[in-house]
Amino acid sequence: MQILPFYLVCDESGSMNGAPIDSINTALPDLHHEISTNPTVADKTRFCLIGFSDDAKVLQPLVDLSDIDSLPALAAGGLTSYGDAFRTLLRCIEADVTALKAEGHDVYRPVAFFLSDGSPTDDGWQQAHKELVEARYGPKIIAFGIGEAEAATIGHVANFRAFMQQDTSVSPAQALREFAASLTRSIVRSANSIPADGGGGFDLAVDETVPGFSTVSLDKL
Repeated sequence: MQILPFYLVCDESGSMNGAPIDSINTALPDLHHEISTNPTVADKTRFCLIGFSDDAKVLQPLVDLSDIDSLPALAAGGLTSYGDAFRTLLRCIEADVTALKAEGHDVYRPVAFFLSDGSPTDDGWQQAHKELVEARYGPKIIAFGIGEAEAATIGHVANFRAFMQQDTSVSPAQALREFAASLTRSIVRSANSIPADGGGGFDLAVDETVPGFSTVSLDKL
């Protein structure tokens, strides 16, 4: 079996309280339903949810979404710290890929969706990010910035695509709903492109544009 692990790494800082967190928590059941009820998607993907603020925690270990009834909710609190999020993500990916391979699966390069609404408050997070992207199983990172997130930081975090919420386009709540819808579409579309015989590759065809977001160039800080 060919498996694509994907990770939602979401800022749970204090400024996410209210509409942003509520939007994600509202969207997660929709994402769960879309993936778990599509046999092709459920068979080909595994999902992990990581929340971070002052530290990082795995809210949902890597799982076939058809095997669980619901996803845990995010809860805001603390400051925006990136380093622990990148270190936790790397540890998860290394353990998850090792386990999947031990089960006899082929594993495609993991994909991480990194969502933040502010600037990192921790020193040295760039080193943790460097170790993540240069690791053997370093993921494709699609970064989304909302609220007070800085475009330069979001563009540095991403190594595949980066998006910023447009200031006057939509509210953070609406933007996050668009993000969740885009994520679901991308997985469904990508998985459904796999030949019926199971041959060929599987790579997440992420939207080049996301309603409510503008594209950010991938720049170094």
